[in-house]
Amino acid sequence: MKQKCIFLDRDGVLNQDLDGYLYRPEEMVIPDGVIEGLQQMKQAGYLLIVITNQAGIAKGLYTKEAVWQCHNHFQQQCGHLLDDLYYCSHHPDFDSHSLMRKPGSLMLEKAMAKYDIDPNHSWMVGDRPRDMQAGKRAGVRTIHLGTNPQESAGDQFATNFLAATQLVLHSVS
Repeated sequence: MKQKCIFLDRDGVLNQDLDGYLYRPEEMVIPDGVIEGLQQMKQAGYLLIVITNQAGIAKGLYTKEAVWQCHNHFQQQCGHLLDDLYYCSHHPDFDSHSLMRKPGSLMLEKAMAKYDIDPNHSWMVGDRPRDMQAGKRAGVRTIHLGTNPQESAGDQFATNFLAATQLVLHSVS
């Protein structure tokens, strides 16, 4: 049986977005409601998979190991609720174009193949139009986190992670 999944952008969704790049675990700030929302989604049977662009690697600002250190730190904070992490280390201005990089959908497609995910019962939660584009290209529904619904590029809009969780949990598949 195919699985249902929530694809999650990292910066601006799971942790507060910084001016610049987050690559030190001690700088990670998890907004109120994120861990509770992840727990509710997990209890509802969703896989939780992070899909994140990490262009700072291509720019030479940090390493792949730093991405994993931040991921492992988040996992410790949330009780290891996340099922996997996919990241794109490329940037077209610094190393190469990549279909992995959002708004491309290859990270989602790889996860869908690996975990036998049903796009009709899955979502992408992100805070940028490129997150919404990647989700739509992969055939999943999208929730745009933000402050202004008029600027939303998603199928749904939420002002915080718990509100996004409720949209998912109360949707008709």
